[in-house]
Amino acid sequence: MEPFLDRLRTAQSDAGTCLCVGLDPDLDRMDEAWTRGVSPFVALNRFGQAIVRATAAVACAFKPNLAFYEAHGMAGLAALEELVGAIRRDAPHALVVLDGKRGDIGNTARLYAQSAFGWLGGDALTVSPYMGRDAVAPFLEYEGRAAFVLARTSNPSAAEVQDLRVNDEPLYRHVVRAATRWADGLPGTLGFVAGATDPAALAELRALAPTAPLLVPGVGTQGGDAEAVVAAAGDGPLLVNVGRAILYADDPRAEAERFAAALRV
Repeated sequence: MEPFLDRLRTAQSDAGTCLCVGLDPDLDRMDEAWTRGVSPFVALNRFGQAIVRATAAVACAFKPNLAFYEAHGMAGLAALEELVGAIRRDAPHALVVLDGKRGDIGNTARLYAQSAFGWLGGDALTVSPYMGRDAVAPFLEYEGRAAFVLARTSNPSAAEVQDLRVNDEPLYRHVVRAATRWADGLPGTLGFVAGATDPAALAELRALAPTAPLLVPGVGTQGGDAEAVVAAAGDGPLLVNVGRAILYADDPRAEAERFAAALRV
């Protein structure tokens, strides 16, 4: 398979933007036109595929959040499988970044990787580094795929752990350096998740990992600013995720185009 970074550059060239559309389909937030009188599978399937079609022209990637599908059992998993197929069909240039934040001991991590890159055929997966190298390395054994390791995330309580001082610097810096060591010699691509709500931390992370792809959530509903993210992330590879602000907009296509204009490459 072609290297992940090469495919990312191609996807961004085709879309003209580093916009990644987050797919977090919450049945309780959808308009009743999507959910009335139909099963969760039908609602998830129709809604997700409609968003893909509406935003395909300006998205270089899509990020399905696995929890929003797994919560509905077999019906949700079937809808997730259909969604990935729809992205490949309707947005063939776009990458599929699976948001599962997996992180477990080695034999379990290998099976998570097999699920993400084998069954679902994703291009990347988000991964938690808390259990060390054993939890991350199996996701980097797939040539052409990427593992985005959680570094400095955008949720309100992230600082409780990620900013803890270790040898007089925040823990997330140690995570970036450790993960870089873990990835050495493995065929996959190592990336990092860095939240849009802390541009200073994002800039520090970029300095630590100048060539790693960064997946940046938090623009839109969480308050992150697209232009500030681009400035902080510098010249390295970048994916900026926007989810709810697009999904639940009155006009998802127009909202995606607005964000894409601020995230031109």
